Amino acid sequence: MIGYGDRARTQCEVVRLFRETHPDLPPLNQGTISKIEAQYRGMGHVRKVPSKRQAVVDDDTKLNLLLALEENPITPSRQLARDSRKTLK
Repeated sequence: MIGYGDRARTQCEVVRLFRETHPDLPPLNQGTISKIEAQYRGMGHVRKVPSKRQAVVDDDTKLNLLLALEENPITPSRQLARDSRKTLK
């Protein structure tokens, strides 16, 4: 909405326009507009980007995975992950 339509708008104007245009949706605040605009300027889109969070694995689990791989080196990694989750429960 910042550059939408006939002219460029400030973030405050975008907040007001969004509330007028979409009264049924939860209101946005200027901080949210600022984050969305920064993401758009940085990435060229505002789609959610999946996080690349790494799983935390303790040393015992790592050792068990290595032993399982040594016993059967062709075991699929997904199967190893499933088996390691079962032993943690």
